[in-house]
Amino acid sequence: MSTDAVLYDHPGPKAKARNLVLTIVFGIALLGLLYWIYSRFDAKGQWDGVLWKPFTYGTTWNDYIIPGLLNTLKAAAVAMVLSLAFGIIFAVGRLSDHWWVRLPAGAVVEFFRAVPLLLMMFFIFFGVPFITEQPMSIFWAVVIGLTLYNGSVLAEAFRAGVHSVPRGQSEAAYAIGMRKSQVMGQILIPQAARAMLPVIVSQLVVLVKDTALGYIISYSELIQLGVNNLSANYGNVLQAAIVAAIIYIIVNTLLTSFAGWLSRRTRRRGRAPREAGTAAEQATIGPSMGGGGVS
Repeated sequence: MSTDAVLYDHPGPKAKARNLVLTIVFGIALLGLLYWIYSRFDAKGQWDGVLWKPFTYGTTWNDYIIPGLLNTLKAAAVAMVLSLAFGIIFAVGRLSDHWWVRLPAGAVVEFFRAVPLLLMMFFIFFGVPFITEQPMSIFWAVVIGLTLYNGSVLAEAFRAGVHSVPRGQSEAAYAIGMRKSQVMGQILIPQAARAMLPVIVSQLVVLVKDTALGYIISYSELIQLGVNNLSANYGNVLQAAIVAAIIYIIVNTLLTSFAGWLSRRTRRRGRAPREAGTAAEQATIGPSMGGGGVS
């Protein structure tokens, strides 16, 4: 039985007809809203070709948009890797049996979840030089801020994912002599990551968008170069913002599509061995259990 069938009944003919009518009505309303926005922009001359013409120049893309996009992707990629590592480490820390590990890990996660990311970048970029007496790299100020905030959110996601794994699996692993580190690394964390993949992907999409906050400390990302600097030269801030928004949508759509492909692939890889090996497992479990226990 599918999860959908358990959660709610499938709509009947009347419900389907009602849903179709509502879809058409809301679709027409949405088209009307879009046309109204278009007409208001057109009345202000925002669709004039002279404002969009700079995007046909190679220098616009080579000097502003592409460098800004590459800097955005670079910061996001590094922060993604570090955030996932941070999340796994502190999720394991929060699940520790030792209070002297669990409490500090929980305090770190809660602190960095509570502090706004913008303030965190400020503190890192302007505060660290007072401690180290060395100027702070703008790139690393952005990456560290993204890592601390998003890693803390991912730590809670991993912790929730570990709790969602049936308890019998860890108990069975302990029963055959596995250590807790083996249980976490080989059984609980992989299943938690698979179960929480939609949440993880959503947070990584937020991370990509949050790179735009680097604008406030003059990091040369897509908003800084592709909107601020570009519009300063051509006076087309709205047009530059629309192009930047489209680029963000494309990047995040590709990330979500990749995550969907990865999820389907891991489900196939996790399901096939069980289906193929069911008969063999049933044939070997009985004799091994009857022969004096597990070796």
